[in-house]
Amino acid sequence: MADVNLETRVMGGGESGFVTTKFEALLNWARKYSLFQYPFATACCGMEFFSTASPRYDIARFGAEAPRFSPRQADVLWVVGTISHRQAPALKRIYDQMTDPKWVIAFGTCASCGGFYDNYATVPGIDKLIPVDVMIPGCPPRPEAVLDGLMLLQDKIGRGDRTPAVLKNTELPADKVRSLEQLHQIRMKR
Repeated sequence: MADVNLETRVMGGGESGFVTTKFEALLNWARKYSLFQYPFATACCGMEFFSTASPRYDIARFGAEAPRFSPRQADVLWVVGTISHRQAPALKRIYDQMTDPKWVIAFGTCASCGGFYDNYATVPGIDKLIPVDVMIPGCPPRPEAVLDGLMLLQDKIGRGDRTPAVLKNTELPADKVRSLEQLHQIRMKR
């Protein structure tokens, strides 16, 4: 509870005290650590998304491990992959059936902007259909980016912020950069 603005006052000069805070701040703190997700997975990004539940990445430590396959029980809609115009009414209906407050994460380039599908059948970003809180870029995004996006959403929920946000790309660790350079050199020798 360190990130909730708490105030301790001793009333009447006694030794016992009590804690005061704004009810909305306490409610937002509780919401950000008890997210029930509804995965709307339609394409290859689904495998990367589902890998976040594995022991290696462990999305459970963020309080978001329980998928709900009923929109009435979920408060975070993960749109994972390409959305065609034929799927758009179903996605809108699922969003409308979710109870308030609800949040939406666009997972991957296809969900965020249509990806490399620049044609008549693909929705060019789900923000044309429903409001999006966090967009996670990548084709497909790494599980680390998924966790970063989830932490960004939790931060927004804690602040009560409803403006859209895009997850920024992060730098690779130095050892990963060296590994990629070595891999590139091996491929260039072929």
